[in-house]
Amino acid sequence: MRAVCAAVLCLEAIVLGLTAPVMIAVAEVRLWPALVGGVGLALVALFTAGLLRHSWAYLVGHLVQAGALALGFVVPVMFALGAIFTALWVAALVLGHRVEAVKATRGGAAGAASAR
Repeated sequence: MRAVCAAVLCLEAIVLGLTAPVMIAVAEVRLWPALVGGVGLALVALFTAGLLRHSWAYLVGHLVQAGALALGFVVPVMFALGAIFTALWVAALVLGHRVEAVKATRGGAAGAASAR
């Protein structure tokens, strides 16, 4: 699960970083707010991807998704992109939990079979 969630956050970081020039050129946002909003959120996503071995980092991942959606108030296309990445994030979490449950079941069954 961690690898898939990290991949989502890394890809999202690229998109978030690219929102800064869009905010400056299209939405006429000043330089520093655009850098903090776009590049800052991208850096949070990258650092979070590296910290997913901690359970609290998944909460930060949720906050990154909220931040990506909130950028839609400045750059409307981010509503769509934020929704796509939020869907990928949720899918990674759900499928990751299912895969881990199957691995735990198979690991327990394999351990019982080898003990015989």
